[in-house]
Amino acid sequence: MSEILVTGGTGALGRHIVDRLREQGHKVRVLSRRAGAGTHTGDLSTGAGVAEAVAGVDAVVHAASDFRKFGGPDLTQTEQLLRASGGVAHLLYVSIVGIEKFPFRYYRNKLACERMVVNSGVPHTILRATQFHELIASALRSVERLPVAPLPTDFRFQPVATPDVARRIAELVASEPLGRASDFGGPEVLTLAELAQTWRAARQRPRRVVRIPLPGRIARAYRAGENTCPDHTDGVLTWAEYVASNPANAYTITGTPPPP
Repeated sequence: MSEILVTGGTGALGRHIVDRLREQGHKVRVLSRRAGAGTHTGDLSTGAGVAEAVAGVDAVVHAASDFRKFGGPDLTQTEQLLRASGGVAHLLYVSIVGIEKFPFRYYRNKLACERMVVNSGVPHTILRATQFHELIASALRSVERLPVAPLPTDFRFQPVATPDVARRIAELVASEPLGRASDFGGPEVLTLAELAQTWRAARQRPRRVVRIPLPGRIARAYRAGENTCPDHTDGVLTWAEYVASNPANAYTITGTPPPP
């Protein structure tokens, strides 16, 4: 089995990646800025400790991303990791479906990181996934106590479970580099109205949802489902199953998330 380094290994997705890799018998290193949080202490922003964490590994999964700063630090962090990863056989970068269609700063930075990986010369796989269940839950939680929740109910999403994505990542990183892997989506494409209806049925809030019509390129892209991949309904856990399994305290991502 391989020795694999995971960045972002203590996050919502990363902890599942670490678990799946260990279940498969791999030796896993976890890079964290906080001493004791992972197996190796290092800072991707400065490069401190990164070379030591990478030394001797067979592969790297780069799942670290700072959405609270709209991915601004991601560029430097990815550059530092790639600089230290010249000798690895496989680097897997986790990205997002449809990012070239949305002019968000976070998405632009993710796209720039993808290009950096492609141009690095490091054997790699880029896996794009659709929106995590946790992100949709965080957005709905933020409006559920309002008397009336104004939502763009015609926006389309394809929420996916982080354990499902982690299983795919574990499969890919243990195989040969693909360059760009097939997109990975949840089991169903749903409108925000349908997502909110399921949420309300489990939590009895928000009490009322009102559609807000949003103009512009971004809104058109969401209505068209440019952030989805209906030909790749690979995930297993549905949105309804996710909400039903944890209706009282569905995981909330800390900080202020970017648009999903």
